[in-house]
Amino acid sequence: MRRFIITGAPGAGKTAIIRRLELDGFSVVEEAATDVIFAAQVTGTLQPWTHPSFIDAIAHLQKDRQIRAGFQQDEVQFHDRCVICTAALAVYLGYAFSPFVESELERVKKEAVFQRRVFFIRNLGFVTPTEARRISFEETLRFEKIHEETYRNFGFELISVEPASVAERVAAIKAAIRSSLSLNHEGLSLPDNS
Repeated sequence: MRRFIITGAPGAGKTAIIRRLELDGFSVVEEAATDVIFAAQVTGTLQPWTHPSFIDAIAHLQKDRQIRAGFQQDEVQFHDRCVICTAALAVYLGYAFSPFVESELERVKKEAVFQRRVFFIRNLGFVTPTEARRISFEETLRFEKIHEETYRNFGFELISVEPASVAERVAAIKAAIRSSLSLNHEGLSLPDNS
């Protein structure tokens, strides 16, 4: 099994890419932060990111989803963000890493949960605000830089997925995976329609 991370700045188009990969037959694991924000907002906490507990809530949900997703031996699975992204978010928001986040960072490293090559979806040159995404484009660029630095600091290699149509971006991701699997002589199979 190979778990690949898809990440990038808010509004870069990750969700559209993940949806397309899922429709193409790949196993996907949803992003946690948006759901944590939504759950907090419906219970009256309009800006949950202003509370340090926000980071732990995301990290707990990410771990739960990763474990529940399970895997099949010959499967390629895509994760919409992971705890490395949560660490970058903590840096961006000015929060220290909690003991739980520290333990999760150590766990994913020790267990080699994710592939070292990460698909980094580049910004589209703008950002569309939503209830969960209240960020300016300038702040998106700052977050993107922190994200890159955090992944590199944890030893990951970033594969840039440049602005293009969703179909072109998905094709680039699939081509990179095929290349990686053939170079490593892996016996993994991709969905038939990939």
